[in-house]
Amino acid sequence: MKLENIIVRTRAARPGMTVREVFLECVQHHVQALPFCDESGRIVGRVTLKGIMKYSCLPEYMVELAHILGNQLSCLENAEAKVKEVLCKPIEPYVLEPHASIGSGAPPVKALALMEKYDTSYVFIVDDGEYKGIVTIQGIAERMAELDTCSPP
Repeated sequence: MKLENIIVRTRAARPGMTVREVFLECVQHHVQALPFCDESGRIVGRVTLKGIMKYSCLPEYMVELAHILGNQLSCLENAEAKVKEVLCKPIEPYVLEPHASIGSGAPPVKALALMEKYDTSYVFIVDDGEYKGIVTIQGIAERMAELDTCSPP
């Protein structure tokens, strides 16, 4: 099993993209993050679905009180309008620090080790400074499950 066979090829987020464009790219490819590249194509950060939602839609007090929140929240009455507003915003305010990356020739166990070290479920694949895609723990598990290792008795 090689990482190059597990890569999910996505576009990178770039200056000027909207939150909607990032959401659509992530949803289309079933990934939770994209690298953020500057104009020269160099990865300078990352954008995550969790980060965008946390900083745009989720008040801190709700996180603190999550265990006692009920199912009827009157503060969410205008949620759809808020979502529409966020989707049209530029992605730049949601860019986080750069994330772990490895080359496509690395073994999957190295990708898993990096995911564990950084408490994440993905790593970016970069070859010779160029973003190639993302490898997720789900992608590795999918490939492992495809291996024909169980023989009938």
